[in-house]
Amino acid sequence: MEVRWAEIAREMVLTHNYFWPTIGGKLYYDKPLGSYWLVVVASWITGGVTELAARLPSALAGLLAVALLMVLARRLYDARASLWAGLILATSFSFVFYARVSSADVETLTGVLAALLIFVRNEDRPCGWWLVGLWVVMALTSLTKGLIGFALPVAIVVTYRCIADGWPVFRDAVTTGSIRARIAWLIERNRWLFNARSAAAIAIGFAIYMTPFVISGLQQGSQVGLRMVVRENALRFFEPFDHRGPIYLYVYVIFALAAPWSALLPAALVQMHRRRRIGMDPARTDRFALAYFWVTFIFFTLSGSRRSYYLVPILPAAALIIASLLAMRMEMLAALARKLLVAGFVLVAAVAVLGIAAILPPSAVLPGDAAALPPLPERGLYVVGWLAIVAVFGWAWRRLDTRRIGVAFATLAALCLTYVFVVAMPSTETYRTEKRFVLEVRTKFAGQLDKLAILGAQAPLYYLGQPPPFHYFMDRSRLRRAVRDGEVTLIILKQREISNLGYPVELVMAEKAFPWESKSTHKGKLALARATDASASQHR
Repeated sequence: MEVRWAEIAREMVLTHNYFWPTIGGKLYYDKPLGSYWLVVVASWITGGVTELAARLPSALAGLLAVALLMVLARRLYDARASLWAGLILATSFSFVFYARVSSADVETLTGVLAALLIFVRNEDRPCGWWLVGLWVVMALTSLTKGLIGFALPVAIVVTYRCIADGWPVFRDAVTTGSIRARIAWLIERNRWLFNARSAAAIAIGFAIYMTPFVISGLQQGSQVGLRMVVRENALRFFEPFDHRGPIYLYVYVIFALAAPWSALLPAALVQMHRRRRIGMDPARTDRFALAYFWVTFIFFTLSGSRRSYYLVPILPAAALIIASLLAMRMEMLAALARKLLVAGFVLVAAVAVLGIAAILPPSAVLPGDAAALPPLPERGLYVVGWLAIVAVFGWAWRRLDTRRIGVAFATLAALCLTYVFVVAMPSTETYRTEKRFVLEVRTKFAGQLDKLAILGAQAPLYYLGQPPPFHYFMDRSRLRRAVRDGEVTLIILKQREISNLGYPVELVMAEKAFPWESKSTHKGKLALARATDASASQHR
């Protein structure tokens, strides 16, 4: 996905058309324009649409999200919960991963957080002008990835307002009395939404959201952008055309996304729900946290289109709930929550201890092609980190309490993330063959790039760095005509596509493959093919 954000921004800069996103000169308007504009702005800092510029907006959004969550947790709970919430979010694996990737997921997460914080700070003034700020933030959030920027915060706040005083109050209000009285209760509970200033704020928010589409339509004489964004949002939600994950996908995905802290999530959820049943304070704050978590979870589960990273916006809610648990003393926890907490600690401790096996040569522990994988980089440094983790978990085991468990998890998360992103990932640049292949093509065939075509793959467009127009084809029939007419003599394509071209070509060079990669991976690598004279004459 990174190539899409980088290439669209690069072509915007080259064409000076910031309202018509293209890849290879072909329209690619499946997302609103906001996230691409952020990459363009970042390019002013980096001196061009580099990989750093493409990733910088997500990184800054990630830092802002941690700060916003700490402010929210401080307002809902206390300083201790605020510290834990920020630490948990900042060291959750998937949050760190996506905050380093060029996409709109963390930007959306941050926008949702900002909208919820605005509401929480002004909940006692439901008819104030702060509503304008709320809807402006939701509009800007929606311009990064889609209408989720409106839908998710509104769904969370409406749910919270309905259950703020407890389920019995909500149940009685919506199941007893006349229909008119029930509707009146719902409106009164959500007075922040049903008032004159809110109507004005909604109009301003949707005007901000629609403005880029209107300008785009006036410039190009087409509203295809708005139609494609609606297709990617509403149609994907109700009638998915791809990414059809199973209904239970997020039940286990949440544990991967929030690792390693997710091992404490069952205990945290049990404790928070238990507190609500026995009427302990703070009641409303817990109900807000639960609404944030469960509405987000249910919202994405009900969507017909499901992918693991769609659930990334739930991470602040999970961090908030786990932080509430760690801010409490062990003796205050319900019996089941305490057992689940200890079970989560033991599970992660066992995995941490077994982690020493990673220093063994892959050929000694892995089967098949995986045995050819390279050894772990900087194994001495890895062992030092592993010893520190084992020591901290041993210290926590001597006297189990929430604070020590939290310190052990924080140590594990910080050291693991440091190793993965600072040590291990840079070492994999050696195996980043797609980029190296394209740069080699650009160097060796610099004088023939006007005759070079790309079939399907998007990465070559970015790494070739050529100005439009491009010989970029999404289907083989148009490429065949370009070859026949002599416009194209060189083709970059996936290796699996060579046999599907329907005419002979000469393989010039191929992206490097490694012995641990599967056959399907090999076929998905890039190749450079030369169209022969027979290729053209065969289709005249």
